[in-house]
Amino acid sequence: MTLTTLGRRSGTADGTDPGAPAPAPAPATTSAGPASDAPVRSTRSTRSTGSSRSSRDADALAVASFVLGLVGLLVMNILLGPAAIVMAVIALARSTARRGRALLGLALGVADLVVLAFLVTGNGAVGWSFSG
Repeated sequence: MTLTTLGRRSGTADGTDPGAPAPAPAPATTSAGPASDAPVRSTRSTRSTGSSRSSRDADALAVASFVLGLVGLLVMNILLGPAAIVMAVIALARSTARRGRALLGLALGVADLVVLAFLVTGNGAVGWSFSG
């Protein structure tokens, strides 16, 4: 693709003097890229995008472990307790910014299992209800 401009001094399309010798042709480019040996840089930074995404994922896991541990104290502690523990451990392993929330989720997940153990020991069954 060639761009042409009008010359200031002469009326030729490429701005050269009609009496001057023709300029040397520009170096040809190949399908592999430009003829220069300069490295081609990407405009998108994958490092910063990847680390911020990992940080957001770890923060989301910390919050989810806290919520699951809290809800697990009331219902379905046999499922929500271990899920809260696993999510909290993964969030802590990924260096979450919400470390306190992940630790609370871990503690609540363990508390879910302790409540489950007391209920199973007291009732002799996994199920329980509010109406004694």
